[in-house]
Amino acid sequence: MKKLTTKSIIQIVVLLGLGVLLVWLALSQVAEKKEEILLAFQNANYFWVAISIIIGFFSHFLRAYRWNYLLEPLGYKTTLFNSNAAVFIAYFSNYAPIPRMGELYRATITDRYDKVPFQVGFGTVITERIVDTILMLIIFALTMVFQFSELAGLLEKYVFSGLRNKFSGLMERPVLVITLLVIVGGGAIVLFVFRKKIMSKLKGKFGKVIKGFVEGLSSIRNIKHAGRFIVLSLLIWAAYFYSLYFCLKALPETALINQSQTLTLMLFGTVGIIFTPGGLGMYHIIIMEILMFYGVDIVPAAAFPWLVWTSQFIMIAVLGLIFMVALPIVNKKKHVVS
Repeated sequence: MKKLTTKSIIQIVVLLGLGVLLVWLALSQVAEKKEEILLAFQNANYFWVAISIIIGFFSHFLRAYRWNYLLEPLGYKTTLFNSNAAVFIAYFSNYAPIPRMGELYRATITDRYDKVPFQVGFGTVITERIVDTILMLIIFALTMVFQFSELAGLLEKYVFSGLRNKFSGLMERPVLVITLLVIVGGGAIVLFVFRKKIMSKLKGKFGKVIKGFVEGLSSIRNIKHAGRFIVLSLLIWAAYFYSLYFCLKALPETALINQSQTLTLMLFGTVGIIFTPGGLGMYHIIIMEILMFYGVDIVPAAAFPWLVWTSQFIMIAVLGLIFMVALPIVNKKKHVVS
């Protein structure tokens, strides 16, 4: 295990601090309604929460199963148990305030127990992220089709109106505008003058990143069962969708959210998960605001993201810890390379 550098420690502190700040902001908005929110948790229908957890588990299982379709054309294979262990430990690790540590653990686990070189395993994880990005764009397109007016309203309320206010405020402060233009222009000139020197220093790092993407894309091109891979990819995201959709039924107020509105929740909720460890704070604020935009009262709108986030976290944490313990036991007969 590498020692934490000063940069890594700063990243951890910043991400953890951001998550805590967002949680505080989410809770401060409903502090006066604490008793009502607790009552909403007590009265929730946990049958639907259990269904949501099962479907969530199924999505992760499918991701682990699909992994061999990316490894196979590269000449490697992992057992189903080890691939599931790698996926669940990776997801559990992503709740830690260390940027994308889970992806590194996935590649490390398969390197250790299935002799899949770390570079190869990490390249296939990059491939998965590319596929996920493509599917996210498809989901966005579907959301635009079925929820165009609602999306326009959301963007107007939370993006465009805020930008207009910012720009109108700037126009009233010409000195600040001129200062910003000088800073931006000066920065551009510096980058242009020293562009060769900067690129020479970054060439090695960017070269590795580009190489990883190329290797990942090559595994997609050489997949032997492309049809199965596509079906599995669609099933993974369908499981994400229905895990959220059925959990909405746990509260009477959120049960009225339809499937096209759930698409919007899933799209923006997924974006929220990217920015903080496990989506801590950010996910809750985004889902709460969208639910209130759809007319859900503030109490169930505040309770629901905590209900769905906590249930999925418990499932991932429990299984992640179980796999951590079971992984070396199941593979004890294998020669383990540190």
